[in-house]
Amino acid sequence: MRIFTGIGLALQGQRGFLFPWVPVLIAIGIGGYFLVKQEPSVVMLAGFGAGGLLALAFGAVLPEAARPVAVAVGLCCLGFAVAGGWAHRVSGPVIDWRFYGAIEGRVVGMDRSVSDRVRLTLDQVVLERVAPERVPRRVRVSLHGDQFGFRPAPHMRVILTGHLAPPSGPVEPGGFDFQRHAWFQGIGAMGYTRTPVLVLEPPPAGVSVLGLRMGLSEHIRATLGGEAGGFAAAVTTGDRSGVSKQTLEALRASNLAHLLAISGLHMGLLVGFVFAALRYGMALSPSVALRLPTKKLAAVFAMGVAGAYLMLSGGNVATERAFVMAAVALAAVVFDRRAISLRAVAIAAVVILLVQPEAMLGPGFQMSFAATTALVAVFETLQKRGPLEMPRWVRPAFALCVSSFVAGAATAPFGAAHFNAVAAYGLPANLMAVPIMGVVVVPFAVVAACLSPFGLEVVGLVPMGWGLEAILRVAHFFAGLEGARLHVPSPTAVVLPLFALGALFLVIWQGRLRVVGILPVILAAGVWGLAERPHVLIADSGGLVGVLQDGGRALSKERGQGFVAQNWLENDGDGATQAEAALRWQVAHVVGGRSIRHLSGKRQVAGFDGCKAGEIVVLSHAPVQEVVGCDVLHPEILKDTGSVALSWRGGVLQKKTAREISGRRLWNTRDLRQ
Repeated sequence: MRIFTGIGLALQGQRGFLFPWVPVLIAIGIGGYFLVKQEPSVVMLAGFGAGGLLALAFGAVLPEAARPVAVAVGLCCLGFAVAGGWAHRVSGPVIDWRFYGAIEGRVVGMDRSVSDRVRLTLDQVVLERVAPERVPRRVRVSLHGDQFGFRPAPHMRVILTGHLAPPSGPVEPGGFDFQRHAWFQGIGAMGYTRTPVLVLEPPPAGVSVLGLRMGLSEHIRATLGGEAGGFAAAVTTGDRSGVSKQTLEALRASNLAHLLAISGLHMGLLVGFVFAALRYGMALSPSVALRLPTKKLAAVFAMGVAGAYLMLSGGNVATERAFVMAAVALAAVVFDRRAISLRAVAIAAVVILLVQPEAMLGPGFQMSFAATTALVAVFETLQKRGPLEMPRWVRPAFALCVSSFVAGAATAPFGAAHFNAVAAYGLPANLMAVPIMGVVVVPFAVVAACLSPFGLEVVGLVPMGWGLEAILRVAHFFAGLEGARLHVPSPTAVVLPLFALGALFLVIWQGRLRVVGILPVILAAGVWGLAERPHVLIADSGGLVGVLQDGGRALSKERGQGFVAQNWLENDGDGATQAEAALRWQVAHVVGGRSIRHLSGKRQVAGFDGCKAGEIVVLSHAPVQEVVGCDVLHPEILKDTGSVALSWRGGVLQKKTAREISGRRLWNTRDLRQ
């Protein structure tokens, strides 16, 4: 009871500031679900859900000292149950073989692959010679080769001949789990086609949200043309298919990629512009201003505009978070409450976590909420200290500098961890580009929307294009500077949770004790700095091997397995290309006293004549006969283990496999899905 009493006393000074901890506790439960090695049964998930609800219910009648503990346990249990329930809710067939043949389906998504190819997501799928119950709900196919003018359209039914395979697992043990990502998207197979796609049925008559989005996107690209047109379509409808790989890299290198994603900045600028324009517009009429609550009417209309923008954008996590934040702020205006606060951020986080619990693992969720939380906390602190002594005309510039610095600092650890790079010139690039977005792009986008019913949208689109071209020039300028992108190695799994919890304690906790939050942040930085990369990495296909040496990781092939190679090098913090890393490769590498060899291709594998004791040999194909005397890894073995990492610690070989770390989960074990 003394523990409960101590907790109760510690929380007495936190009254009125405890709600922001609700999404944190739910997130801890969600994280617990994704960390377990064995998929929890439905009965166990139901038990966690019921236990969480009971803990919350009994928390209301328990002594005040014990109440916070009961609520915390209840929220964690609910988070665990929600994540598991949603994983079962999206369950669907996943192919576990390589398929080649006719693929028929309806187009429900269009984007670009890592190799900059147009990619289609299909539902209502029919696969040649495959029973309907084994066909995935959705498949994703990249279009290679000449498509002879084929123009995909939403809900068009197509047929093609292509290759499909199951979504791949982590490219290295503990790395990004694409199988899990695809599972929650309902994608059960991925592949490509080199033959022309044929149209079976045109899009049905009528207007759909996806059709409206893609039609608007195509119209914007056709009107503006070039990279500005693709950029405009991306910030308007969320369709990035018109943005080239080079432009995307320039935006990332200059830390301006957030302008491409429809997020809080876009939603805030749009809602703020509409709200201000309506409020001041109505104020021009004394009769309207005196008789109607113009501020509240402007807030209601701006909320409707925000909802329409959410619909047109495709509703990714960042946009949903921005919409909830905007809706909470505008509702606060309507009900005469405080518009911007950590409580509003917490409400947005709770909504996203309960609707899309898997989003918590992605960079979009983490960076979006990190930036928003930090900005709200900093500006609340500045507001409490009273107005700053500075000329009125300086304040917007000061706010821009502070917001750019704070948002950049808050998102930097998450961006570095997920993308293995830090933009050295991100602050000056944002100081130049963000005002253009706010003063030129967003206002003229609203003008274009208002004039579009009269066929005069070009009046707004053309100036909007000028603004976007200016932003692209800024991006290419800073991306072209020497040292624009600093590469960093991937942290261990504990780093980001430690950093997030420490930073949240600094922001949410009230009183001097909040400085304790600095300790986990410092510890996270120290653990990151001491992280060691595996000496040897082996792809789950057996098609690529990477050996870490003094000059960087040597790769066994200069082409093929490009996605795997790119991820390995990025995770090492190595800016080399696959071809450059392949120049480091030798016929055999000696690591920890053991020789590492890779034989790729049927001819090399067929000519394999044995190996020496203690040698490690990786084959891209299964050998014709059993090999003894050394350690051999080939696709038949790697199919069960996934990718492999080998490290030598104190002269002892340590082997980790992707399956050991990810465990037996719904998305990687067929038996659990049946």
